[in-house]
Amino acid sequence: MAQPSFVPITEADQVRPTAAQPTPTWLAGRPSEQRQPKIRAGKGFGSTGPDGGFAIKLAASYADRLVLTPGEDHHDVEIGAALVASKRAARLGRAPSVYDVQVALGIFGFLSEAPSDLVEYRKGLFQAVGHAWEAQGVLVDSVPDEALLLTPDEAAASSSAWRDVLGV
Repeated sequence: MAQPSFVPITEADQVRPTAAQPTPTWLAGRPSEQRQPKIRAGKGFGSTGPDGGFAIKLAASYADRLVLTPGEDHHDVEIGAALVASKRAARLGRAPSVYDVQVALGIFGFLSEAPSDLVEYRKGLFQAVGHAWEAQGVLVDSVPDEALLLTPDEAAASSSAWRDVLGV
């Protein structure tokens, strides 16, 4: 706020001139910094996308609709579905939605009765995925990009042709 001219102020309270600061220059020089705009992709690099934690909340909302067999843990299935849903959403350049979770659960046949060979395959992938970093990477890397582009209806119907969808 401006100071009225009739109010006396001390010299210490006067506005002081400022000196222009030079523009900072910075170059990436540490080993972990990316020096180019290209993002590495492939097995083990992950899929960076916004708000992956929301996928866990969305997957948890399907807890009462999961069709599990003995030996399958709902917590592992929810975390695994959230991971696959986050990968799908990141590949599409957005945050996870309920449709991503439906595709993730549909690909592995968790929303309906699945063939016995698919159940045996998914048991190995989802075993302890909620607590093991390595198992999470194996699960997410097992889903090809073509399968992530399915619609929720196509993913739910793919349980009979799961070997073609998952490339097994």
